[in-house]
Amino acid sequence: MKAVVSKLHCSSTEDVMLVRRRPHVVNGGGFVVTDCKEKTVFKIDGCGVLGTRGELVLKDGDGNDLLLIHKKGGIVQALSIHNKWRGCSYDYKGRPKPVFTLKDPKHSCFSITGSIRISVQPGNSYFDVKGYFPDRDCSIIDSTGNVIAQVKEWIGSRDIYKVGTKANVDKAFVFGVISVLDYIYGESTSC
Repeated sequence: MKAVVSKLHCSSTEDVMLVRRRPHVVNGGGFVVTDCKEKTVFKIDGCGVLGTRGELVLKDGDGNDLLLIHKKGGIVQALSIHNKWRGCSYDYKGRPKPVFTLKDPKHSCFSITGSIRISVQPGNSYFDVKGYFPDRDCSIIDSTGNVIAQVKEWIGSRDIYKVGTKANVDKAFVFGVISVLDYIYGESTSC
């Protein structure tokens, strides 16, 4: 798989990481991702920290911004049968650069399928989310049908779950997608 956000977040081996939700009351929500050595790899801040609905920031373990993710709005969006989210990284001059667009069906009687599609810019590659995130049982699948990441329940806790990623997968992209899923389903990144 070609890096979506950055080659720095790809690994030549498969990885399993733990995601720990942060409580809204203490830290404003969001979640922290740690590796098998309990080192913080990513932090996700939602609107409890940022103060803006429909906006998320994915940071690396050192606190540097990697992705700004925001829900699109406006009249066209209001009339659409999908909600659109756009993830942007930053170029070397600090300007936003579109990385992906995620479409999720709005909850209405007009929604035919429940699938979530992620389009990657530039180019025409895409990914799908299969399964149901709130049950901690879903996968991100590439356009050829290969599973690149899986979310699985951590036994005994709703606040901790694990994410397995395949080799050479951009983990920043995977956790950018997971942060949007978390928001869509009203979990730790939402207001």
